[in-house]
Amino acid sequence: MDTMLVPPWLEPLLNTSFFSICRTHGDAARSECNMFCLDCNGDAFCFYCRSSRHKDHQVIQIRRSSYHDVVRVSEIQKVLDISGVQTYVINSARVLFLNERPQPKSGKGVSHICEICGRSLLDTFRFCSLGCKLVGIKRNGDTSFVLGAKNEEALMEREGIQRRLVSSRGEEELREGAQQDMYPSTPPPPPSNARRRKGIPHRAPFGS
Repeated sequence: MDTMLVPPWLEPLLNTSFFSICRTHGDAARSECNMFCLDCNGDAFCFYCRSSRHKDHQVIQIRRSSYHDVVRVSEIQKVLDISGVQTYVINSARVLFLNERPQPKSGKGVSHICEICGRSLLDTFRFCSLGCKLVGIKRNGDTSFVLGAKNEEALMEREGIQRRLVSSRGEEELREGAQQDMYPSTPPPPPSNARRRKGIPHRAPFGS
């Protein structure tokens, strides 16, 4: 598969079995093998293996939903172009499925279906999972998993929106402060003569 369309670690990820117990840390609390290293392309590993063997590597965490493997959109979109793949909100997190899930044949009245497996979709997406998008790329070559420059810029922009919203007020205050230093404020005008206190009035003498 052309690496211009599919990164070399994707197929190993989709073929990996997750959630077995780590042989090294089987007695520990977090011993489930639910991590995958994009740099090593090896087997799944646990939280403790990550700290000792993959400390400075690109690692993603796999989660489970109804016995199927999912990954959070916030993690995978940093390394893959996931356009065209249906996403779901599960436990307040937006996720997508790694592989195709068996489903009875879609009934009548279904508006959107996966182009590869025919699974019904909630929205106007092309694929139900990363695996089905991979099959679509192999068949047609009309889409890609590789992040382009425009996609990376859009991702950075989305990630920076919240940061900019939080810091915008502080930045404005800094800019205002700089302007005040550059352009000293105009001193207040002197008090008007009309505001001076009048003297005691004197009456004219009465005529005789």
